[in-house]
Amino acid sequence: METFLGIDYPTLWYLVVGLLFSGYAILEGFDYGAGSWHLFLRKDLSRRIAINAIGPVWDANQVWLIIGGGALFAGFPVMYATMLSAMYIPFMLFLMLLVLRSAAIKFRSAEEMFWWRNTWDIIYFVSNILISFLLGVVLGNILQGFEIGHEFSYQGGVFLSFLSPYAIMVGFTTLFLFMTQGAIFLLLKTEGRLHERITFLLRKGMIFFIVCFSITSLYTLVFIPGVTDNFKETPLFFGLPVLAFLAVANVPRLVSKKKYGYALIFSSLTMAFLLMLVAFQLYPVLLPSSIHPNHSVTIYNAASSQKSLGIMLTIVVIGSPLLAGYFIFLYKTFYGKVKLDDTSY
Repeated sequence: METFLGIDYPTLWYLVVGLLFSGYAILEGFDYGAGSWHLFLRKDLSRRIAINAIGPVWDANQVWLIIGGGALFAGFPVMYATMLSAMYIPFMLFLMLLVLRSAAIKFRSAEEMFWWRNTWDIIYFVSNILISFLLGVVLGNILQGFEIGHEFSYQGGVFLSFLSPYAIMVGFTTLFLFMTQGAIFLLLKTEGRLHERITFLLRKGMIFFIVCFSITSLYTLVFIPGVTDNFKETPLFFGLPVLAFLAVANVPRLVSKKKYGYALIFSSLTMAFLLMLVAFQLYPVLLPSSIHPNHSVTIYNAASSQKSLGIMLTIVVIGSPLLAGYFIFLYKTFYGKVKLDDTSY
Protein backbone atom coordinates (compact mmCIF):
# COMPACT_ATOMS: atom_id res chain seq x y z
CA MET A 1 0.00 0.00 0.00
CA GLU A 2 1.40 3.39 -1.02
CA THR A 3 2.21 5.94 1.66
CA PHE A 4 3.10 9.61 2.01
CA LEU A 5 5.21 10.67 5.00
CA GLY A 6 4.61 7.21 6.45
CA ILE A 7 0.79 7.52 6.28
CA ASP A 8 -1.15 5.31 3.88
CA TYR A 9 -3.36 6.93 1.24
CA PRO A 10 -6.74 5.83 2.68
CA THR A 11 -5.83 7.36 6.05
CA LEU A 12 -4.72 10.59 4.37
CA TRP A 13 -7.99 10.77 2.44
CA TYR A 14 -9.88 10.08 5.68
CA LEU A 15 -8.16 13.15 7.14
CA VAL A 16 -8.98 15.23 4.03
CA VAL A 17 -12.68 14.32 4.15
CA GLY A 18 -12.75 14.99 7.89
CA LEU A 19 -11.15 18.40 7.40
CA LEU A 20 -13.66 19.34 4.68
CA PHE A 21 -16.69 18.40 6.74
CA SER A 22 -15.20 20.13 9.80
CA GLY A 23 -14.85 23.30 7.73
CA TYR A 24 -18.45 22.91 6.60
CA ALA A 25 -19.71 22.43 10.17
CA ILE A 26 -17.82 25.45 11.48
CA LEU A 27 -18.62 27.90 8.68
CA GLU A 28 -22.13 26.80 7.79
CA GLY A 29 -22.74 26.19 11.49
CA PHE A 30 -22.97 29.91 12.21
CA ASP A 31 -25.12 30.39 9.09
CA TYR A 32 -27.63 27.77 10.19
CA GLY A 33 -27.38 28.95 13.77
CA ALA A 34 -28.11 32.56 12.87
CA GLY A 35 -31.16 31.45 10.87
CA SER A 36 -32.38 29.30 13.76
CA TRP A 37 -32.87 32.49 15.82
CA HIS A 38 -34.75 34.24 13.02
CA LEU A 39 -38.29 34.25 14.43
CA PHE A 40 -36.95 35.22 17.86
CA LEU A 41 -36.04 38.57 16.28
CA ARG A 42 -39.36 40.40 16.33
CA LYS A 43 -38.82 43.36 13.99
CA ASP A 44 -38.51 43.17 10.22
CA LEU A 45 -35.44 45.43 10.36
CA SER A 46 -33.73 43.08 12.82
CA ARG A 47 -34.45 40.09 10.60
CA ARG A 48 -33.10 41.89 7.55
CA ILE A 49 -29.90 42.72 9.40
CA ALA A 50 -29.51 39.12 10.59
CA ILE A 51 -29.93 37.77 7.06
CA ASN A 52 -27.61 40.41 5.64
CA ALA A 53 -24.97 39.40 8.18
CA ILE A 54 -24.60 36.05 6.43
CA GLY A 55 -25.59 37.38 3.00
CA PRO A 56 -22.08 37.68 1.49
CA VAL A 57 -20.82 34.34 2.82
CA TRP A 58 -23.59 31.76 3.15
CA ASP A 59 -23.44 30.49 -0.42
CA ALA A 60 -19.62 30.46 -0.37
CA ASN A 61 -19.68 28.40 2.83
CA GLN A 62 -21.70 25.73 1.02
CA VAL A 63 -18.65 25.11 -1.17
CA TRP A 64 -17.33 23.00 1.72
CA LEU A 65 -20.38 20.72 1.47
CA ILE A 66 -20.00 20.31 -2.29
CA ILE A 67 -16.28 19.57 -2.08
CA GLY A 68 -16.75 17.33 0.95
CA GLY A 69 -19.49 15.31 -0.73
CA GLY A 70 -17.40 15.01 -3.89
CA ALA A 71 -14.33 13.95 -1.90
CA LEU A 72 -16.35 11.34 -0.03
CA PHE A 73 -17.77 9.92 -3.27
CA ALA A 74 -14.40 9.92 -5.02
CA GLY A 75 -12.37 8.52 -2.13
CA PHE A 76 -14.81 6.12 -0.45
CA PRO A 77 -17.55 5.23 -2.97
CA VAL A 78 -18.68 2.16 -1.01
CA MET A 79 -19.26 4.25 2.10
CA TYR A 80 -21.09 6.88 0.04
CA ALA A 81 -23.46 4.29 -1.45
CA THR A 82 -24.11 2.45 1.81
CA MET A 83 -24.75 5.60 3.83
CA LEU A 84 -27.16 7.01 1.24
CA SER A 85 -29.05 3.71 1.27
CA ALA A 86 -29.41 3.91 5.04
CA MET A 87 -30.00 7.67 5.26
CA TYR A 88 -32.03 8.22 2.08
CA ILE A 89 -34.92 10.09 3.72
CA PRO A 90 -32.75 12.42 5.87
CA PHE A 91 -30.57 13.34 2.89
CA MET A 92 -33.55 13.99 0.61
CA LEU A 93 -35.10 16.17 3.32
CA PHE A 94 -31.76 17.90 3.76
CA LEU A 95 -31.50 18.78 0.07
CA MET A 96 -35.11 19.98 -0.07
CA LEU A 97 -34.54 22.20 2.98
CA LEU A 98 -31.36 23.64 1.46
CA VAL A 99 -33.37 24.71 -1.59
CA LEU A 100 -36.13 26.27 0.54
CA ARG A 101 -33.58 28.06 2.73
CA SER A 102 -31.81 29.54 -0.29
CA ALA A 103 -35.13 30.63 -1.81
CA ALA A 104 -36.16 32.30 1.45
CA ILE A 105 -32.94 34.32 1.61
CA LYS A 106 -33.37 35.49 -1.97
CA PHE A 107 -37.13 36.11 -2.03
CA ARG A 108 -38.21 37.42 1.40
CA SER A 109 -37.45 41.06 0.61
CA ALA A 110 -38.57 40.91 -3.01
CA GLU A 111 -42.05 42.17 -2.01
CA GLU A 112 -43.25 44.53 0.72
CA MET A 113 -46.41 42.63 1.76
CA PHE A 114 -46.42 41.43 5.36
CA TRP A 115 -47.77 37.97 4.51
CA TRP A 116 -45.06 37.50 1.88
CA ARG A 117 -42.17 38.31 4.20
CA ASN A 118 -43.71 36.44 7.11
CA THR A 119 -44.15 33.30 4.99
CA TRP A 120 -40.52 33.32 3.86
CA ASP A 121 -39.37 34.12 7.40
CA ILE A 122 -41.14 30.98 8.68
CA ILE A 123 -39.68 28.88 5.84
CA TYR A 124 -36.19 30.25 6.54
CA PHE A 125 -36.47 29.64 10.30
CA VAL A 126 -37.84 26.09 10.00
CA SER A 127 -35.33 25.16 7.27
CA ASN A 128 -32.34 26.21 9.36
CA ILE A 129 -33.56 24.37 12.44
CA LEU A 130 -34.35 21.15 10.58
CA ILE A 131 -31.08 21.20 8.61
CA SER A 132 -29.08 21.56 11.82
CA PHE A 133 -31.10 18.84 13.52
CA LEU A 134 -30.80 16.42 10.57
CA LEU A 135 -27.03 16.85 10.39
CA GLY A 136 -26.85 15.81 14.03
CA VAL A 137 -29.22 12.89 13.41
CA VAL A 138 -26.95 11.57 10.63
CA LEU A 139 -23.91 11.88 12.90
CA GLY A 140 -25.76 10.10 15.71
CA ASN A 141 -26.65 7.21 13.41
CA ILE A 142 -23.03 6.88 12.28
CA LEU A 143 -21.87 6.68 15.90
CA GLN A 144 -24.57 4.17 16.80
CA GLY A 145 -24.00 2.00 13.75
CA PHE A 146 -26.14 0.73 10.87
CA GLU A 147 -27.65 -2.65 10.09
CA ILE A 148 -25.05 -3.46 7.43
CA GLY A 149 -24.92 -7.04 6.24
CA HIS A 150 -22.98 -9.07 3.68
CA GLU A 151 -21.29 -7.06 0.89
CA PHE A 152 -22.17 -3.80 2.67
CA SER A 153 -25.89 -4.10 1.97
CA TYR A 154 -28.13 -2.07 4.26
CA GLN A 155 -30.71 -4.34 5.90
CA GLY A 156 -32.49 -1.93 8.22
CA GLY A 157 -35.74 -0.06 7.85
CA VAL A 158 -36.21 3.11 5.85
CA PHE A 159 -39.15 5.05 7.23
CA LEU A 160 -38.18 6.93 10.43
CA SER A 161 -35.70 4.21 11.46
CA PHE A 162 -33.04 6.92 11.63
CA LEU A 163 -34.86 8.67 14.51
CA SER A 164 -33.51 6.60 17.39
CA PRO A 165 -33.39 8.24 20.86
CA TYR A 166 -29.61 8.63 20.61
CA ALA A 167 -29.79 10.18 17.13
CA ILE A 168 -32.40 12.65 18.39
CA MET A 169 -30.13 13.61 21.31
CA VAL A 170 -27.20 14.23 18.97
CA GLY A 171 -29.55 16.18 16.68
CA PHE A 172 -30.60 18.57 19.45
CA THR A 173 -27.01 18.93 20.66
CA THR A 174 -25.93 19.89 17.13
CA LEU A 175 -28.82 22.32 16.78
CA PHE A 176 -28.00 24.18 20.00
CA LEU A 177 -24.28 24.19 19.21
CA PHE A 178 -25.04 25.80 15.84
CA MET A 179 -27.41 28.28 17.50
CA THR A 180 -24.67 29.25 19.95
CA GLN A 181 -22.21 29.68 17.09
CA GLY A 182 -24.74 31.69 15.08
CA ALA A 183 -25.61 34.04 17.96
CA ILE A 184 -21.93 34.77 18.60
CA PHE A 185 -21.43 35.57 14.92
CA LEU A 186 -24.45 37.90 14.95
CA LEU A 187 -23.02 39.72 17.98
CA LEU A 188 -19.95 40.49 15.89
CA LYS A 189 -22.14 41.91 13.09
CA THR A 190 -24.79 43.88 15.00
CA GLU A 191 -25.14 46.80 17.41
CA GLY A 192 -27.72 48.64 19.50
CA ARG A 193 -30.95 47.04 20.68
CA LEU A 194 -30.59 44.10 18.29
CA HIS A 195 -27.19 43.37 19.82
CA GLU A 196 -28.77 43.36 23.30
CA ARG A 197 -31.56 41.05 22.13
CA ILE A 198 -29.09 38.55 20.66
CA THR A 199 -27.00 38.67 23.85
CA PHE A 200 -30.09 37.62 25.80
CA LEU A 201 -30.87 34.81 23.33
CA LEU A 202 -27.27 33.58 23.37
CA ARG A 203 -27.39 33.00 27.12
CA LYS A 204 -30.46 30.79 26.68
CA GLY A 205 -28.86 28.94 23.78
CA MET A 206 -25.67 28.19 25.72
CA ILE A 207 -27.66 26.73 28.60
CA PHE A 208 -29.57 24.39 26.28
CA PHE A 209 -26.36 23.35 24.52
CA ILE A 210 -24.47 22.57 27.73
CA VAL A 211 -27.39 20.50 29.06
CA CYS A 212 -27.78 18.56 25.79
CA PHE A 213 -24.01 18.13 25.44
CA SER A 214 -23.72 16.73 28.96
CA ILE A 215 -26.61 14.27 28.56
CA THR A 216 -25.44 13.10 25.12
CA SER A 217 -21.83 12.65 26.29
CA LEU A 218 -22.92 10.59 29.30
CA TYR A 219 -25.22 8.44 27.15
CA THR A 220 -22.40 7.88 24.64
CA LEU A 221 -19.97 6.69 27.31
CA VAL A 222 -22.50 4.38 28.96
CA PHE A 223 -24.52 2.91 26.08
CA ILE A 224 -22.42 3.13 22.87
CA PRO A 225 -20.17 0.02 22.78
CA GLY A 226 -16.44 0.37 22.10
CA VAL A 227 -16.51 4.14 22.29
CA THR A 228 -13.24 4.31 24.30
CA ASP A 229 -11.37 1.38 22.70
CA ASN A 230 -9.12 3.50 20.47
CA PHE A 231 -8.40 5.88 23.33
CA LYS A 232 -7.27 3.00 25.56
CA GLU A 233 -4.86 1.88 22.85
CA THR A 234 -3.48 5.42 22.47
CA PRO A 235 -3.84 7.19 25.85
CA LEU A 236 -2.33 10.39 24.43
CA PHE A 237 -5.61 11.06 22.64
CA PHE A 238 -7.48 11.30 25.92
CA GLY A 239 -6.37 14.94 25.64
CA LEU A 240 -9.02 15.46 22.95
CA PRO A 241 -12.06 15.22 25.26
CA VAL A 242 -10.23 17.42 27.77
CA LEU A 243 -9.62 20.06 25.09
CA ALA A 244 -13.25 19.81 23.95
CA PHE A 245 -14.48 20.31 27.50
CA LEU A 246 -12.17 23.32 28.04
CA ALA A 247 -13.32 24.87 24.74
CA VAL A 248 -16.97 24.45 25.74
CA ALA A 249 -16.34 25.96 29.18
CA ASN A 250 -14.44 28.90 27.75
CA VAL A 251 -17.23 30.13 25.47
CA PRO A 252 -19.54 31.47 28.25
CA ARG A 253 -16.55 33.11 29.96
CA LEU A 254 -15.51 34.96 26.81
CA VAL A 255 -19.10 35.98 26.04
CA SER A 256 -19.48 37.44 29.54
CA LYS A 257 -16.35 39.52 28.91
CA LYS A 258 -17.78 40.60 25.52
CA LYS A 259 -14.82 39.09 23.67
CA TYR A 260 -17.02 37.82 20.87
CA GLY A 261 -14.23 37.22 18.36
CA TYR A 262 -12.43 34.88 20.74
CA ALA A 263 -15.76 33.29 21.72
CA LEU A 264 -16.40 32.47 18.04
CA ILE A 265 -12.93 30.94 17.78
CA PHE A 266 -13.53 28.73 20.82
CA SER A 267 -17.01 27.68 19.71
CA SER A 268 -15.41 26.71 16.38
CA LEU A 269 -12.71 24.80 18.26
CA THR A 270 -15.48 23.03 20.18
CA MET A 271 -16.88 21.74 16.87
CA ALA A 272 -13.41 20.81 15.64
CA PHE A 273 -12.48 18.88 18.79
CA LEU A 274 -15.83 17.06 18.90
CA LEU A 275 -15.50 15.99 15.26
CA MET A 276 -11.90 14.91 15.92
CA LEU A 277 -13.22 12.80 18.80
CA VAL A 278 -15.70 11.13 16.46
CA ALA A 279 -13.05 10.56 13.78
CA PHE A 280 -10.55 9.03 16.21
CA GLN A 281 -13.23 6.97 17.93
CA LEU A 282 -14.32 5.40 14.62
CA TYR A 283 -10.94 5.01 12.85
CA PRO A 284 -10.43 3.01 10.66
CA VAL A 285 -14.20 2.36 10.50
CA LEU A 286 -16.39 4.67 8.43
CA LEU A 287 -19.77 3.02 9.06
CA PRO A 288 -20.00 0.53 11.94
CA SER A 289 -22.22 -2.51 11.43
CA SER A 290 -24.61 -3.27 14.28
CA ILE A 291 -25.06 -6.80 12.86
CA HIS A 292 -21.40 -7.89 12.96
CA PRO A 293 -18.11 -5.91 13.06
CA ASN A 294 -16.84 -7.82 10.01
CA HIS A 295 -19.56 -6.17 7.92
CA SER A 296 -18.45 -2.64 8.86
CA VAL A 297 -17.37 -0.23 6.13
CA THR A 298 -13.75 0.82 6.72
CA ILE A 299 -11.34 3.17 5.00
CA TYR A 300 -9.63 0.14 3.46
CA ASN A 301 -12.52 -1.90 2.09
CA ALA A 302 -14.35 1.24 0.89
CA ALA A 303 -11.46 3.17 -0.68
CA SER A 304 -10.86 3.86 -4.35
CA SER A 305 -7.70 2.53 -6.00
CA GLN A 306 -4.30 3.67 -4.78
CA LYS A 307 -3.67 5.48 -8.07
CA SER A 308 -6.95 7.41 -7.80
CA LEU A 309 -6.24 8.43 -4.21
CA GLY A 310 -2.71 9.52 -5.16
CA ILE A 311 -3.96 11.74 -7.99
CA MET A 312 -6.67 13.27 -5.80
CA LEU A 313 -4.21 13.97 -2.97
CA THR A 314 -2.03 15.85 -5.48
CA ILE A 315 -5.05 17.96 -6.44
CA VAL A 316 -5.70 18.65 -2.73
CA VAL A 317 -2.13 19.88 -2.25
CA ILE A 318 -2.52 22.30 -5.18
CA GLY A 319 -6.09 23.42 -4.46
CA SER A 320 -5.98 23.88 -0.68
CA PRO A 321 -3.95 27.13 -0.69
CA LEU A 322 -6.27 28.57 -3.35
CA LEU A 323 -9.37 27.72 -1.33
CA ALA A 324 -7.84 29.11 1.86
CA GLY A 325 -6.81 32.32 0.10
CA TYR A 326 -10.30 32.82 -1.31
CA PHE A 327 -11.97 32.50 2.10
CA ILE A 328 -9.44 34.76 3.79
CA PHE A 329 -10.13 37.42 1.14
CA LEU A 330 -13.90 36.93 1.44
CA TYR A 331 -14.07 37.33 5.22
CA LYS A 332 -11.63 40.25 5.28
CA THR A 333 -13.68 42.03 2.61
CA PHE A 334 -16.96 41.72 4.53
CA TYR A 335 -15.54 42.25 8.00
CA GLY A 336 -17.38 44.63 10.34
CA LYS A 337 -20.91 45.59 11.35
CA VAL A 338 -23.85 45.17 8.98
CA LYS A 339 -25.21 48.28 7.27
CA LEU A 340 -28.41 48.05 5.23
CA ASP A 341 -28.47 49.63 1.79
CA ASP A 342 -30.20 49.19 -1.57
CA THR A 343 -28.39 45.89 -2.22
CA SER A 344 -29.42 44.29 1.08
CA TYR A 345 -31.63 41.19 1.22
